[in-house]
Formats: sequence, C-alpha cells, structure tokens
Amino acid sequence: MQRSSTIRHRTSLYEEATAIVESEFSADLSLDDIARRVASSRRQLQRAYAEIGRTTFREHLTAIRMEKAAEMLAARGLTVREVAHRVGYRQPAQFAKAFRRHHGASPSAFRLRRRDGFRPAVPVIAEAA
Repeated sequence: MQRSSTIRHRTSLYEEATAIVESEFSADLSLDDIARRVASSRRQLQRAYAEIGRTTFREHLTAIRMEKAAEMLAARGLTVREVAHRVGYRQPAQFAKAFRRHHGASPSAFRLRRRDGFRPAVPVIAEAA
C-alpha cells in the first residue's frame, strides 16, 4: 500500500504533465522534456502515468493528437498533410498509420464518413431472398 503523500505527489505530476501535453500536443514532446518541466525524474513520471493515468506518456500523447486530428478532419478545410503537421507529425504517412490504428479508418475515409453523415462503419448484411 502506498503512502497518501506518494499518491498525492504522483497525482500532481500526472496532472501537470497531462496539462502540458494537452496544450502543446503539436510540439516535439518527450517524456524527458516533460519530466524536466514538472521537476521530476523520468521514472517518477512514468510511474505517475502508469499508476494514476493507467496509460503511458506515448499513449496519452497519441490519443490527444488523434482526438485533435479527428476534430480538424471533421471541420474540413485542411488537407491530411496539414492536419498531420498541426498535430505534431512530420511525416504524413506516419500520421496516417497512427490515425488508422487509433480510429480504425484512414484520415481520408474518416473525413468522407463524417462529411456524408456516417458514424463508425457498420457492416451491411444482405437479407436472404
């Protein structure tokens, strides 16, 4: 059982780190950089993510970037390349792969489904004649 002061400290680290990630998701962020900024060691921040957030730094950063990317793609007006750069990816192909893994569709397919008013794809089952 952990001491309450340890839990409070890790909660504080986690909250500070997630606030930075959520406001600076498009920057080139690293666990070491965030740990320095919240005056912690890399290992302490990893523990805070694992125990308080039940995730990892990389998973959290990717989730935030994918949420923001989905919002940008749904709003239209930006190319997939522009969205990739705005959410912190230098390579559009790397962005597309991460987006597909997270949302189950390519950025272009996601945009088309949103534009056409569709939500997540559901297989259509033809009735037997």
